[in-house]
Amino acid sequence: MIKRVVFVSALLFTLSSTQGMWGFFAHQSINRLAVFTLPIEMVGFYKHHIRYITENSVNPDKRRYAVEGEAPRHYLDADVYGDSSIYTLPRYWGEAVEKYTVDTLNTYGIVPWHIYSVKQWLTEAMQVQDVPAILRLSADLGHYIADANVPLHTTENYNGQLTNQYGIHGFWESRLPELFSEDFNYFVGKSTYIGNTQFKAWHALAQAHEALDSVLLFEKELTAEFGADKKFSFETRGTRTIKVYSKGFAKAYHQRLNGMVERQMRKAIKMTGDYWYTCWVDSGQPDLQRLINYEFSEEEILQRKKELEEWKQQKYSGREHETR
Repeated sequence: MIKRVVFVSALLFTLSSTQGMWGFFAHQSINRLAVFTLPIEMVGFYKHHIRYITENSVNPDKRRYAVEGEAPRHYLDADVYGDSSIYTLPRYWGEAVEKYTVDTLNTYGIVPWHIYSVKQWLTEAMQVQDVPAILRLSADLGHYIADANVPLHTTENYNGQLTNQYGIHGFWESRLPELFSEDFNYFVGKSTYIGNTQFKAWHALAQAHEALDSVLLFEKELTAEFGADKKFSFETRGTRTIKVYSKGFAKAYHQRLNGMVERQMRKAIKMTGDYWYTCWVDSGQPDLQRLINYEFSEEEILQRKKELEEWKQQKYSGREHETR
């Protein structure tokens, strides 16, 4: 127990000191902790590059504002296709395009299909031992997997804007981990091979979607119980004072969810490790130890830091969680 507390405390300190802000704590935590699920043949390489894997877990969000076609890769509005569509939508991209067209799919999100695409790209990068691509795609894959495990990434009502619950997206996936993650159990076991990675992505998405009713209902019930004066409070972040969900309201919501955020984070950690491991097996199990000494140039590191700072400014400007 003591070891777990010490490890988690060290993790929290490391992440807070490198990220500069709490808004993407969960993404960084998931990628970092997934490294420790890997087998001995992989873990040395991934641990050596764990800072890159962790810090660049937010790259897809940075691209979301700048790269056309990036936004739909983070979600799937399953409810727009009708009741029970999460179980009936075509699992394979070609079949989905034939039924709905590319434009329709991109309008309502493509996260499970894109997870499979990134899985294929990472497998190919491992086959040719392209280290920058392995690291970049590993970080990206963890991000999309994490998104697929968020209930609010499975609905058109992604930020409660259709039910007068605007702001619930950031509340669920950012505020709750910020306040309660020190008590989460992050030990999820060792990574295992996935027989069908396409179906696995859909299974994760369906499980997340099944939790959506509770996410919305419990927040609405507690809002009625607390009232607006106790639901929100103000906190100072740097030089800004911002309105946030109060700690009392957050604690009550967290308790009513009965560990949902922790469960979804654990699923994302295990799933990320499983996908990385499956890519390695499918690529022929290359010797990653031979690639361990690759280092990014100082120019590349400075460019990444610049992009991260620019993205932080976008988040501080209020754009965070306005899109998925």
